[in-house]
Amino acid sequence: MSKGVRLESELPGWPQYDDAEREGLIRALEQGQWWRIGGGEVDAFEAEFAAAHGSPHALAVTNGTHALELALEVLGVGAGSEVIVPAFTFISSSQAAQRLGAVAVPVDVDPGTYCVDPAAVEAAIGPRTAAIMPVHMAGQMCDMDALGKLSADSGVPLVQDAAHAQGARWRGQRVGELGSVAAFSFQNGKLMTAGEGGAVLFPDAEGYEKGFVRHSCGRPRTDRGYFHRTSGSNFRLNEFSASVLRAQLARLDAQIDTREARWPVLSRLLAEIPGVVPQALDERGDRNPHYMAMFRVPGITEERRARVVDTLIERGLPAFVGFRAVYRTDAFWEVAAPELTVEELARRCPHSEALTRDSVWLHHRTLLGGEEQMHEIAAVIADVLASA
Repeated sequence: MSKGVRLESELPGWPQYDDAEREGLIRALEQGQWWRIGGGEVDAFEAEFAAAHGSPHALAVTNGTHALELALEVLGVGAGSEVIVPAFTFISSSQAAQRLGAVAVPVDVDPGTYCVDPAAVEAAIGPRTAAIMPVHMAGQMCDMDALGKLSADSGVPLVQDAAHAQGARWRGQRVGELGSVAAFSFQNGKLMTAGEGGAVLFPDAEGYEKGFVRHSCGRPRTDRGYFHRTSGSNFRLNEFSASVLRAQLARLDAQIDTREARWPVLSRLLAEIPGVVPQALDERGDRNPHYMAMFRVPGITEERRARVVDTLIERGLPAFVGFRAVYRTDAFWEVAAPELTVEELARRCPHSEALTRDSVWLHHRTLLGGEEQMHEIAAVIADVLASA
């Protein structure tokens, strides 16, 4: 263990649970049907999640990556098409397109919010562009005004990667009220979780029905004769996970309120540390669930940043290095790669390049702590950077 300032008090744990999850699991167990066809938990969760996010239709699926893949497939994305994605994001954003045989086209992000730059998106739209995928990074929603206009003008649909954005709002509108498909993740670290899981919001019944059939092996809900209507896969969520997610959803708003109160304190303290720049907020995103507490250390090397994160972990903070630009992974080049080199993409994405080297994030459970803990967290970070 390294010497120096350490976190004095224990942060809240994650995942959080209580009797609501226990009761839900027993309810799912005792209903006698453990998959969604015949059970009631998945249907109930879909209705509750859709209502909470202002959408007419929600489809629960196995995980967030499948949610993205299914959303793109319903919109007709496939071999020969392109999907514009931010270069700075988790690899699922690009892999969902590539798994369908489409080419993921990475574009740069805003250096302050870390969300996709609408000007870069506009420059990348071409005759093969089938979808634009904005990623609401760490809960900060992308510029949905500019992206919505781009989508309307070009005729290219948006697929919101809302894996970090449960409960988020843009100028008073919830994710499901923005008129486009949106995909969510319920992986273990997310703002609400069942270990794994995902959901897709559809603005229309037609999209939902297409999604349902494809997520259930191409089989309509009422089929008893194995008349598989279209190609698909098994992306169905089970009843136990849905029961847990119903309990998680019920406490989401209160947790967001706490994180919304804590981030301004921590952000101000981080900004006072020499060399630290916290993630900027676009005030039009008027409800931010703060999936991560993110900051940059401009000028730091990737190797030194890794040592800093290791030391933060030793001192009691759940810290992580930032995402690697998708084109700087071997996986990105394995299938359906663009006709560009890493060097060419790097020149087009200078901000994503910098974030690959210098960004750090803390798990959102840090923002569920007390206000005094925000001071402790900042003191640890200041000491580690000063002594690194």
